Amino acid sequence: MVQQLRVNQDTHRPSRMATAPDATPIIPRRHPFLQALEGSLQVFTSVHRSFFTNVMVQALRSADQGMSVLVAQFLKGGIDQGPSHMTHMGQNLDWVRCSYAGCVFESTDDAQTAVSELWAYVTAVIQNDQYGLVMLDELSLAIDYGLIPESEVLDLLKQRPSQMDIILTGPKMPYSILSMADQVTEFRREFLP
Repeated sequence: MVQQLRVNQDTHRPSRMATAPDATPIIPRRHPFLQALEGSLQVFTSVHRSFFTNVMVQALRSADQGMSVLVAQFLKGGIDQGPSHMTHMGQNLDWVRCSYAGCVFESTDDAQTAVSELWAYVTAVIQNDQYGLVMLDELSLAIDYGLIPESEVLDLLKQRPSQMDIILTGPKMPYSILSMADQVTEFRREFLP
């Protein structure tokens, strides 16, 4: 037989953190094995420029499980998206591209301006810890084209919030970034005639 427990609403129980003037505060102790999860730095690279479907699937899965996700595509433009016209896909997934008229294949003044604007936005949201997962698509090519300084990328990755996951994609990934990564995935498929 199940009995209901009745709680007297008139009785006042002091909080564990409440202290009397002469009492010592009770500080809750953390379990010695309980630690915050550490975020990872993942790199997906290949010999040619391509779209990494499994990375997008990982971003969608993480967003579906409640993690806030940002997907930033540095060299794919064409839809006037930019940081001020970001696409919100569902509750937890934000998708942003550079505000450039087309895809970036070389360094031009317009491309430099658009990529720099997106890089400033991405840097700010990473430093402010606004997302649990940040995917930076074709960052390696933006570095290779001279649109983003490699030293700025390295500094940002070293100073990122410890629990944040970051995924970098693109060919020609600099060795300095590869050596920092927790996981490197290299796609080596060659096109057959």
